[in-house]
Amino acid sequence: MEGIMDMNQEERREREKMYTCWLCNFPNIGNAQLRRLSESCGGPEGVYHAGMERWGRILNDKQVEALKRYTEQWPLEAKYLEMREEGIELVTISDQDYPERLKNIPDAPYCLFVRGRLPSGDVPAVAVIGARECSEYGRYVARELGTALGRHGVVVVSGMAKGIDGISQEAALDGGGISLGVLGSGVDICYPARNIELYRRLTEGGAVLSTYPLGTPARPQNFPPRNRIVSGLADAVVVIEARARSGTLITVDMALEQGREVYVVPGRVTDRLSDGCNRLIKQGAEVCLSPESFYEEIMQLKESRKENRIKSGNRKALMEEPKYPEKEAAAEANPAEGLPEELQAVYRAIDFYPKTAEEIGQALPEQYRGQMVPYLMRLCMEELILQVSPGHFCRKGEK
Repeated sequence: MEGIMDMNQEERREREKMYTCWLCNFPNIGNAQLRRLSESCGGPEGVYHAGMERWGRILNDKQVEALKRYTEQWPLEAKYLEMREEGIELVTISDQDYPERLKNIPDAPYCLFVRGRLPSGDVPAVAVIGARECSEYGRYVARELGTALGRHGVVVVSGMAKGIDGISQEAALDGGGISLGVLGSGVDICYPARNIELYRRLTEGGAVLSTYPLGTPARPQNFPPRNRIVSGLADAVVVIEARARSGTLITVDMALEQGREVYVVPGRVTDRLSDGCNRLIKQGAEVCLSPESFYEEIMQLKESRKENRIKSGNRKALMEEPKYPEKEAAAEANPAEGLPEELQAVYRAIDFYPKTAEEIGQALPEQYRGQMVPYLMRLCMEELILQVSPGHFCRKGEK
């Protein structure tokens, strides 16, 4: 008897999901209207059978006509089975699996399309965001931070974009952790296409998710709303490289509106990729100085939120000595280890900001300066440094 009841409950759940799939794939409706329509009709199945008159109590005439045409053309069961066969789940705001953090943001999305598996809400989560066209320094920081967070079991949330986003997510997976990719397209579309391998890895070691109906292409207007989901899924946001006018700063604004903590990796005042970051620090953002101290801060933040003792303006500063600056990079890891001493010496004299061969030579013992060009070419061949412009070299952020 109990087995039959369980089967019937599962069948009812699947039936409700089938109607939810129909409703959430309708593109001409917002979150608030979705909720009101569903509540007024007793759920998605009720909406399906309600008809135009009842729809008209929530939707305008144009939306009602569009919903009628859409419903007539939508093969209900076939579309749901097709979605499930592609490994895509629907999670609505009333479901137990719906992320608790997201539920509490303004205008929380009614529905999420998910490919993969959402982590438990008890696990700390951090959004790592930044420039698409990042520097080698930015690549290094994103990889170090992503790896450390993944190793400590912190979920890394980002937009799967080129640059800081994708690098940090890939590093989190490499560190044995979990990552969530929030898309500005339908969850069945990998954007950018070049990140298809990361997309695949995310579905296996976390999830990709979207609020947009299946088949929605990646349009520019989709990304600002997408960004609020990125910050909404996290306990805190870390910015690694952002120009003064940057889409990253839109995410920061949304994070602050959602009550999220914002941390920034500082950069040189002469580096335009750090203008946005340095301005955020001036405005009072927290400073992220090392992966380990940042992890400790996040755990304290998570614990204090559990105890409901977060007070605006009373945030502990990070005072630990930095591990990111280029002078100390060799202390954590020595990618040149195993090479001849002269090559290791040249590598140590190079950092993530481009230097000329002459500037590098000034930091070396006299006996190494005469062979600078061969040494630099050998390090380029070893993929430890890059020639970023004629005569200018810097460390490579990723190998």
